Amino acid sequence: MVKILPAYLYLYTQKLQINLILIMQRRSAIKNLTLAVGGLVSLPAWASRWTPDSIGKVSTSVVSEDNQMILAEIVETIIPETSTPGAKSLKVNQFIMRMVNDCYGEPVQSNFKKGLTLIDDLAKQSYGKAFTSCDALQKADVFNKMRKSDDTSAKQFTNMVKNLTIQGYMNSEYVLVNLLNYNMAPGFYHGCVPIGK
Repeated sequence: MVKILPAYLYLYTQKLQINLILIMQRRSAIKNLTLAVGGLVSLPAWASRWTPDSIGKVSTSVVSEDNQMILAEIVETIIPETSTPGAKSLKVNQFIMRMVNDCYGEPVQSNFKKGLTLIDDLAKQSYGKAFTSCDALQKADVFNKMRKSDDTSAKQFTNMVKNLTIQGYMNSEYVLVNLLNYNMAPGFYHGCVPIGK
């Protein structure tokens, strides 16, 4: 035998179910908001409007001095010096090293080391000399060969270096202040100014 609830009891139970759903959605929204704010707070403060001085000395535990020179040449290949400073002049390679040291785990760091060795080996194989000794066109050719290769770790390396180079260059203090006219607090208020007739 099926009992039929009176209409007011049925509506009351439906209202309770809706309230429970709203409370659960509110909880998940608060949790997601807390995670988002925590993520923003934990983002490295130097990753925006950075200078080589603000980054400080980069540890050579992940990459040797020779590989750091290779990295400097790679970033110069991606953003060369023209009428504006290139990525090497702005020391974007230090930015990349700091990001790899501080923000990436061991698998990415080992792939990064492997990629630096691989690009130097590819330059020696293609042109008979180290990557740092190649001219600009040869460096670009080696980088593009590596980017288009079938090796997934080589593609991941070139994509990561390219993305970090662009991020580091566009967030450098020189580019933000001199090229993009970045103001920390735009729209200044000038109160008492004389009015022209």
